[in-house]
Amino acid sequence: MPGAPRTLATVRILLVSQMYPGPEAPDLGPFVAELERALVERGNEVERAVLDTRAGGKLRYLTLASRAHRSGRSFRPEVVYAHFLVPSGLIAALAPCTPIVVKAHGRDVRNVGATPGVAAATRFVVRRASTVVCVSDYLRCELETKLPEARGKTEVVSSGVDRERFQVTAPPEGPTRFLCVGTLDARKNVVRLADAFARLKDATLTFAGDGSLRPQLEGRKRVRLLGRVPHEQIPRLIAESRVLAQPSLVEPLGQALLEAMACGRSVVATQIGGPPEFVPPEAGVLVDPLDVDGLARALEQAAALPCPNDAAREATAEHDVHRQAERIEAILSRAAATRARDRRA
Repeated sequence: MPGAPRTLATVRILLVSQMYPGPEAPDLGPFVAELERALVERGNEVERAVLDTRAGGKLRYLTLASRAHRSGRSFRPEVVYAHFLVPSGLIAALAPCTPIVVKAHGRDVRNVGATPGVAAATRFVVRRASTVVCVSDYLRCELETKLPEARGKTEVVSSGVDRERFQVTAPPEGPTRFLCVGTLDARKNVVRLADAFARLKDATLTFAGDGSLRPQLEGRKRVRLLGRVPHEQIPRLIAESRVLAQPSLVEPLGQALLEAMACGRSVVATQIGGPPEFVPPEAGVLVDPLDVDGLARALEQAAALPCPNDAAREATAEHDVHRQAERIEAILSRAAATRARDRRA
C-alpha cells in the first residue's frame, strides 16, 4: 500500500541532483528517483534538474546549473530539494530567495577537508539551507564534527527502500549464493570480500557493479562479475541469492543492504557507518572490514541464518520509502511555509 494519507498542502519542489538514472546510466542514483516517485504519489509537484549520465567530466555540473536555473525561472518552486551538498547543493544555494533543503549522502561529507575548496563551499550550503538531511546518524555526526554550523539544522532520514518492489521470495536452490552490489573500488572492500569468500566451499559470489578493482577479481573460481546492472534487475539478483555482503571500509547508509533485507535476505555488513543503526543480530552479521578471517566467518554465519529471514524484512519497516517520503515532505513543507510567512511579514 502507498504511504500514509496526505495531511499537508501540495508542495512545488524543484529536485536538483547530480545523480539520476538515465538511459546511459540506469544504475546512477536510483534512490533519488524512488524517493521522488514517492513524493509525487503523495500529491506533490516535482520538477527535475538532474544529471542522468556519468559522461562529461566536471563540465557537466555547468549543465546541471543551467538546468536548475531554467527550471527555477519557469517552474517557480516553493522549495528546492538538492541531493548531495556539493555540487548540487551549492547550485541550489546560489538560487536567490527560494528556500533549500539539502540531503547529504556520504561522499559529499567525506570530501569536506579532503578536497580543496569543498569545505568553504559546503559551509556556504549549510548556512543557506533550511535543513540538512543526513541518511544516517553516523553521517550526521560526521558532518556536525567537520562543520559545527550544521548543528541544529540536521535531521536524519534514510533514502528508504521500496518494500513493494523488494519483496520476500523463496530461497534459491543449489549452493549458497552470495551477492555484492556496488562499485568495485577500495571503499567497497571487494578484494578482501573475494579473498574471504575463497575460504568457503560449495558457494558462489556474484558482483553487480564495475570499477577500478575489477581486474583483481577477474578469473577467480566461483566468482561472477556482471558489471553495472540496471536497478530494476536488482530484486531478481537478490532473489537468486541467499546473502548480500557489503563489508565496506565505511558505509554512510548501505542502500543495497536495506534492499536485500526487505527481500528477506540476511546480510554481512561493515561495523563502520550506518549499518549498525538498522542491522540487528537476527538479520545479519556486522564485521571489521579489515579482518579477512572474521569476514569469512561472517559469510558462513549469515548463510546459516533463516532464508527467508523475517527479522531482516521487519527491520526495514521504519525505512519504507513511503514513510521516508512523508518525513521529507514535512521538512520541505516547513521550509516552504517559512518563505510564505516571510513574504506576508
